[in-house]
Amino acid sequence: MLERVLGKDPLLTASGEARGYIQPHGLEELWFHTGTACNLACPFCLEGSRPGDNRLERITLADAQPLIDEAVALGVKQFSFTGGEPFLVKDFINILAYAAARKPCLVLTNGTEPVLKRLHQIRKLADSLQPISFRVSLDYADAERHDAGRGNESFANALKGLRGLHELGFAVTVARQMEPDEDKASVDAAFNELFVTHGLPADLRLVAFPDFGTPHEDRQVPDVTEDCMTRYQNEATRREFMCAFSKMIIKQDGRMRVYACTLVDDDPGYDLGGSLAEADGQRVMLHHHRCYNCFKYGSSCSELGS
Repeated sequence: MLERVLGKDPLLTASGEARGYIQPHGLEELWFHTGTACNLACPFCLEGSRPGDNRLERITLADAQPLIDEAVALGVKQFSFTGGEPFLVKDFINILAYAAARKPCLVLTNGTEPVLKRLHQIRKLADSLQPISFRVSLDYADAERHDAGRGNESFANALKGLRGLHELGFAVTVARQMEPDEDKASVDAAFNELFVTHGLPADLRLVAFPDFGTPHEDRQVPDVTEDCMTRYQNEATRREFMCAFSKMIIKQDGRMRVYACTLVDDDPGYDLGGSLAEADGQRVMLHHHRCYNCFKYGSSCSELGS
């Protein structure tokens, strides 16, 4: 489904060059957006999430179950969940239990009060047929910097949530913010020291993300052209783009929709239909400004193959 969004032609750049694209090669990972409601209101949030937000609506087990079943039939390898804050969703424990009875699951969370309040429920998922892992957001290894964006005590609560999930036996990773020209080794060392101080393994995996901007932002970045995707990429690297092997499910206006990836749900040009079968094989044009992050940094919300 190709639409002009924000004045952009999905097929051609402003200079008339053919846009780059990804031709999906299958469905290995299916993401569910649980809704943009969140207990925090981070000004940099790529989803624009905040308390009470309903740009994307909260999902239920009845919403998710048919798509989980369809994905399993198509050979999906993993289910992943993001928000907003998934643990604000009343039905999320039931959704996660249903999915983890079928395939491994990954949950992205801020690790704060919604997780801490539901640890007793999460504990029951430790015996799921398939493993569940969690990625907790810690923007920086410094409490003051983290709390400046997420609110007082967010850093301490996220560490409590991270440690609580780890102590229940779940695999955990950490999402952090990436800065231009950062010294990655020193950043990693600071996090390693932080983890040890708080009784966590020093080598917890860190997933770094650049600044993606906020929803509907028309950020000016270089166009990714078809020539870029053949000159600087090859078949193997193109297959590593998240939109080559995953899809994203959102709920909007009461309907479940399939989107090309987790980073483009603010652009209806990436709505691929109401079912995975309908979305199957549709070419993904790289006209969203966040596509440039995938091209330049190899950005990916997925942990498959990592």
